[in-house]
Amino acid sequence: MSEQKAFHLSVDEQNIAWLGIDVPGEKMNTLQAAFAEEMAQLFEELEQKKSELKGLIVHSLKPDNFIAGADVRMLDACTSAEEAQSLAAKGQEMFQQLSDLPFPVVSAIHGPCLGGGLELALACDYRVCSDAGITKLGLPEVQLGLLPGSGGTQRLPRLIGLLPSLDLILTGKQLRAKKAKKLGVVDASVPKTILLDVAKQFLDKGKKRKAKKLSKKEVLMSGTGLGRKVIFDQAAKKTSEKTRGNYPAADAILDVIRYGLEKGMKKGLENEAKRFGELVMTSESKALRSIFFATTEMKKEFGSDAEPNTVNNAVVLGGGLMGAGITHVTVSKAKVPVRIKDVSNDGIVNALGYNYKLLEKKRKRRIISKADLQAQMLQMAGGTDFTGFDKADVVVEAVFEDLGLKQQMVSDVEMHAKPTTIFATNTSSIPIAQIAEKAERPENVVGLHYFSPADKMPLVEVIPHETTSEETIATMVQFARKQGKTPIVVKDQAGFYVNRILAPYMNESANVLLANEPIESLDRALLDFGFPVGRLRCLMKLAWILALRLCRFWSMNLVNDSKGRMCSTNC
Repeated sequence: MSEQKAFHLSVDEQNIAWLGIDVPGEKMNTLQAAFAEEMAQLFEELEQKKSELKGLIVHSLKPDNFIAGADVRMLDACTSAEEAQSLAAKGQEMFQQLSDLPFPVVSAIHGPCLGGGLELALACDYRVCSDAGITKLGLPEVQLGLLPGSGGTQRLPRLIGLLPSLDLILTGKQLRAKKAKKLGVVDASVPKTILLDVAKQFLDKGKKRKAKKLSKKEVLMSGTGLGRKVIFDQAAKKTSEKTRGNYPAADAILDVIRYGLEKGMKKGLENEAKRFGELVMTSESKALRSIFFATTEMKKEFGSDAEPNTVNNAVVLGGGLMGAGITHVTVSKAKVPVRIKDVSNDGIVNALGYNYKLLEKKRKRRIISKADLQAQMLQMAGGTDFTGFDKADVVVEAVFEDLGLKQQMVSDVEMHAKPTTIFATNTSSIPIAQIAEKAERPENVVGLHYFSPADKMPLVEVIPHETTSEETIATMVQFARKQGKTPIVVKDQAGFYVNRILAPYMNESANVLLANEPIESLDRALLDFGFPVGRLRCLMKLAWILALRLCRFWSMNLVNDSKGRMCSTNC
């Protein structure tokens, strides 16, 4: 049996070479060191046929992704910076061979084109992408404590200019097709149905792409020593304010891009590979990669062995900010229609208005069309009665943190909904077992704790109590995942998971303040250590009223140890 290959080369009757990418046994295409030999053979074959070829089109044979990046697992096998540097150098060599082909090369991109995938595309003469919502382009390596190591720090600034490149590489942000076209990352953004046809049209030019001519503004900014100094000094200052020295990758990115612009492409690539190798071995990158792997594994878990049920209809109780946000992700991402129930029509109007504003922002940014906006708004309805409860597969409660009120909500739902309807409470502090205490069907009651604003924050706590059914748990994990969230299943203990961690942190901060340490000094120390916000700002965001409610419930279940530190009564 012949060994399965990831790259498939063919030549059509028009003498166009097609390089199809399909990593065997994987849902997503990723680049691996093992592909280097395979690619070398392909380049040799292309070199032999150069006189008869019109050009090369690189595309994916998978239906919904181009290349999601390099396989990060390779880095864990590296035992030294030199070993990691060698990996980067091999990637650079492979893409340089692609760039050096004597005929034009076009990448036809549909779906995620990230990290090494975009670096491959940057090595091509032209880039064409589909305008589908799943098409996103970016260099997210900084989020793993790394820098793009296969030419990204050198090719992107030369393609789109210094300032936009710094923004993309330092943040790791992902671009949608239209934005990528506007910045010049791609040459065309077209419907998927004509993607390959348009890619062929670029080969009609019959020429390799010449180096982009810099605008006068770009010449002043990146083409002169003074201009580069101003830009990099400002970028370094802003980066330091944000990272406070805790993320060495950000400083390395600035150094590598600057070095390449001053010393040239060849030396820039050598320095890129060297700094990449050094970053791979840092504790910061190892920690961030560990989080990446853990998050990836979580996407495969349902918190239960039971088969989840499909949610076709949902009800949200409460038209406040949280209820409106939950409605948004349910309709926009999970594609499930929602009926909002509130005690007043004003609450319904506010929730619908909030959603309209969110969708209108997306429309203005051309993420969705006017027709999409209207279609999504039609999936939202509301009222003050129990209309539609008989069709709901799940009712998400997002009312005030009041035990009696939440228990009444359970009773109302059980009276008006079908026996299989799940009651998911968004409580941040009340034990789920207490909310389910008077329920006729406690197996259908579960905690589903979102964080504010619900349309943005990625984490959701799924909190079963002792008699919550396995089916309910699995269904809510799947539901949250379809909303674009990262669900974690946690015990019905004081504070659940996030607030259980927050409580000792806040308590210890209070002890420091009682020891006469100024608030400003405390917040500054916490920021310098790596926390995103200080204690006082955290309390301001949490809101004092909510914080007091949390403290009331925590005080019932948490005690101070002999050193004044919070711990669980059953720890």
